Amino acid sequence: MAITSFTKVSLFLLCNAIFTLPMFTYASETTLERLEHHINQHKGKVIYLDFWSSWCGPCRKSFPWMNKLQQKYQEQGLTILSVNLDHDRKLADKFLLDSPADFPIIYDSKGLIARKYKLKGMPSSFIYDRTGKLVNAHVGFNKQKSQLYEQELAQLLNAKSQLEKP
Repeated sequence: MAITSFTKVSLFLLCNAIFTLPMFTYASETTLERLEHHINQHKGKVIYLDFWSSWCGPCRKSFPWMNKLQQKYQEQGLTILSVNLDHDRKLADKFLLDSPADFPIIYDSKGLIARKYKLKGMPSSFIYDRTGKLVNAHVGFNKQKSQLYEQELAQLLNAKSQLEKP
């Protein structure tokens, strides 16, 4: 069977299309694995995990607070991680222009991580102790709540200091 120039062009286009397709990975694996990687990478530290979206008013107020916490307690072992739940990454990027983050952000447009954590509202936060154990969960953000959250974090950070003393 002879290969015509039409067949050659068709084969070329087919091969080109196959090899230029993006490598698909399931979002569930990608986002969940990325979060697990960050959490494992920071074992031995206290982790404040924050879930947010661009439409969330209290989220805007929480970002400057989280940036301050990161600066204030980072050397004592605090790590802040956040998960954005916007369906469109452009919305999150626009939010971050107004409220920049000094901490890693994982984009979870399909809400797979959110489902794993069974979020009840926005923003939601989860606190892990130095052993990687989830010790508390919170919904919402305001001045009073931020003071309570910071007290919790300070106690967890201080717990290691107390253990190190002879």
